[in-house]
Amino acid sequence: MANNRTTPALLHPFGKPASNAYHTLVRAEGVRVWDDKGNEYIDALGSLWYCQVGYGRREIIDAITDQLTRMSTYNTFAPWANGPAEAAAERISSLSPLEGSRVFLCCSGSESVDTAIKLSRLVHQLRGDHDRQVVVRRTRGYHGVNVGGTSVQGIASNRENWGDLLPHVVEIDPDDIESAARLFAEAGDRIAAVISEPLQGAGGVYPPTEGYLERLRDLCTAHGALLVFDEVITGFGRTGNWFASQTYGVTPDLITFAKGVTSGYQPMGGVIVTRAVCDELEADPDFILRHGYTYSGHPAAAAAALANIDIIDNDGLIERAKHVGERLSAGLHAMAADGTLRDVRGVGAVWTGQLPETYSDARAIEVRDTMTTNGVICRAAGTNMVFCPPLVIEDSDIDRCVDVLAEAIRLVPGDH
Repeated sequence: MANNRTTPALLHPFGKPASNAYHTLVRAEGVRVWDDKGNEYIDALGSLWYCQVGYGRREIIDAITDQLTRMSTYNTFAPWANGPAEAAAERISSLSPLEGSRVFLCCSGSESVDTAIKLSRLVHQLRGDHDRQVVVRRTRGYHGVNVGGTSVQGIASNRENWGDLLPHVVEIDPDDIESAARLFAEAGDRIAAVISEPLQGAGGVYPPTEGYLERLRDLCTAHGALLVFDEVITGFGRTGNWFASQTYGVTPDLITFAKGVTSGYQPMGGVIVTRAVCDELEADPDFILRHGYTYSGHPAAAAAALANIDIIDNDGLIERAKHVGERLSAGLHAMAADGTLRDVRGVGAVWTGQLPETYSDARAIEVRDTMTTNGVICRAAGTNMVFCPPLVIEDSDIDRCVDVLAEAIRLVPGDH
């Protein structure tokens, strides 16, 4: 059969379907990746916010290989289980701030978010409170791209052109907690849950304003709603603690995770479920949780998670995240002091430098591309140049990332 395509067979996520301009990567080691033309790059984004331990770690590769050799795969639908999935759930639960929690495993952050939405509504249905279906989102929030996550994310452009999404979703201001207080005063008895990233990531790296998360917790508690923290980006050491919930001292009812749990060596996500929610699910011994994915608790993915968590723990990468952030922040703040950047925001080892007001989103893409040409990968989120490097990055490479950003801004002037 004739091939009449002029574009690659691979349809890329978050790309222009009409484009065929891509970098084909062929190798990765440490914090560096190489393309098929021999070009070398410092990966200052951790691939996509997730490679905490760097590339080529034999401990994880060997754990995956050993598991595939012994038992490549099997489902965890009742009545089946496997040792790595059980051990990973125990380890993740023990590291989380949710005492007595249980862990639902899946394959991605998007699946994790959709699971959390369903669980949030399910709890109220089991209690007989059938009118509690409203899920509250924050402007700028990113919660994946499955139907549920698309519905509850606060980046408007990502909700466009998909037709009708989930009903009963309401948006609040991402910085002014009074927006949430007014909503709860008006409709608190219909709110099932509030979903929020502790640190808003893909929307531009926005830490919470002072007291915001604490008040959100208080409002949910007072009105009987669940608080869901989306820690897909912030989990597993990224903010200088195992979870950002611990960094900010606020305990939610559900925590979604993915990305850093395996450093991307295998696809895994999940939801950590607090004891109070588990009590509702366990109350009726005949109740069946009619939710799950084919690869939930995949043994090779679970083996990768266990090995990855060991590396984060044994190599002191949680403390290292604080150092990475301090050095990166210092470089970016120096650029802000001389007017090269408009703003600098972040926590732990995830930071952004926002370009001056004269830069459009399109011009920010040019800055990103210039950085790529000069050997550093970062991400442009609007006019924010985002850094989320592997936690094993060396100081000299952090400094190189800052220098390359400064040079790219010099080479790509703002719009006039």
